[in-house]
Amino acid sequence: MSELKVGEIVAAFYKTGKYIGEIKEIRAQSYLVEVLAVLKHPMQGDLHHPKIVDGVFFHERKALNFKEKTNVPKQMAKRLEEPVPNYQDSLRTSLEKMKQELTEDSSAFAERSLQNLHIIEKEYSL
Repeated sequence: MSELKVGEIVAAFYKTGKYIGEIKEIRAQSYLVEVLAVLKHPMQGDLHHPKIVDGVFFHERKALNFKEKTNVPKQMAKRLEEPVPNYQDSLRTSLEKMKQELTEDSSAFAERSLQNLHIIEKEYSL
């Protein structure tokens, strides 16, 4: 696969979230990507102990902000040919999808995640 170029629009995974962004810089092992939209809201909780509630610090994980820049490993970015949605709309959609999935799950992890998402949603001012 050919290397992506500065200015290209990509779908990129960052931690447990997925974003649409523009490549701003090419680095040795990563692309510096400026966030334009959210495709998948990050999971809540401890990244090193996924879906565990007891005995870990259960983090509130917000989506990256509009125009926030982040380093994405090159293998985690793919060229995107579709139109870029509005950031706020994409954030709302990804948050609602995650809440729906968690509502259908009766685990302690889902319950705790929903609590976090309700707090985060207020901070997003959607």
